[in-house]
Amino acid sequence: MRPFGLENEKITVNEIEQLKIDSLKKVSQLKDTIKIFPFNPNFITDYKGYTLGMSVKEIDRLHAFRKQEKFVNSKEEFQEVTLVSDSLLYIISPYFKFPDWVKSNKQYKLKSPLKKSTINKFAVIKDINVVTAEELKTINGIGDKLSVRIIKFRDRLGGFLLNEQLYDVYGLDVKVADRTLEKFKVFQPPQIEKININLASAQEIAELVYISYGIANKIIEYRELNGSIKSFDELTEVDDFPSEKLDRIALYLSL
Repeated sequence: MRPFGLENEKITVNEIEQLKIDSLKKVSQLKDTIKIFPFNPNFITDYKGYTLGMSVKEIDRLHAFRKQEKFVNSKEEFQEVTLVSDSLLYIISPYFKFPDWVKSNKQYKLKSPLKKSTINKFAVIKDINVVTAEELKTINGIGDKLSVRIIKFRDRLGGFLLNEQLYDVYGLDVKVADRTLEKFKVFQPPQIEKININLASAQEIAELVYISYGIANKIIEYRELNGSIKSFDELTEVDDFPSEKLDRIALYLSL
């Protein structure tokens, strides 16, 4: 028997609230069925976005943003670009893994020019690919160990292709790297022979500074499982792949 007065009463549902509920249910199912590993949200592929619960439009917005050579540096920027819901952002943002320069609050953009105000107009800027350890020690914050480490890292690379690769030197503080790039920059990047990611062996892939032999093996396993790698973004699907350095790694690869 129904309570008095409710026989003909219609129940109305707030559409906005219902959408939020549906979104939460979808995200909850995602969390229960898919194990999410830390990843750089700048390199989300179509497949990755789908598994995370993003819509096609949300993924397309991110890809359009990235085609402008721009990067999102926080979960807030990610939502601003993609327009994902608060509920989805709440679930996936703890897995966002941004590069170290983002964590140190340094505003950085690939191939961005240095601010003119930071460069002494009377200073002579030298090519960082020919600079010596002694010259590096003229930078405040670089001593015997760091100067040698920079030279060794440069040699392993075969020469710096981008100024920003200096930030990858282990133990080199971001501010010290900034000061270094005021005096030394890449003027003549080396000619390199790119590695075909679909043909190379694990040993050949592991010759890259940024990739360990273990990760190289995982790349081979992924390639064999999927037939071939059609996009560098696919590499972010490989477990433990350093996706935050994909922009550098891709410089040394071909498909």
